[in-house]
Amino acid sequence: MKTFIKDIQQWLHHRLRQLIWKRWKLVRTKYRMLRKYGINHDDAMKLANTRKGYWRASLNDIIHRAIPKERLTKWGLKDLSTLYEFGYSRD
Repeated sequence: MKTFIKDIQQWLHHRLRQLIWKRWKLVRTKYRMLRKYGINHDDAMKLANTRKGYWRASLNDIIHRAIPKERLTKWGLKDLSTLYEFGYSRD
């Protein structure tokens, strides 16, 4: 079960990064947001101007540095493995 939860959580993080990337739409918005989250100029330009699709671009290491798991958790995403280990409690 732990492996299944880990796989689901990785897929969920990937999907959320893809949706965030898609929401940014314009190249200048992508560049601006990557810079805001601490990515240097060259890497931000490279990723913002990529011709890859949203799903493929969200696999890139640069977007993982910009939107790490900690940031997703800070934005309100629950850690599934922690919920599984301690039991689900409604807040």
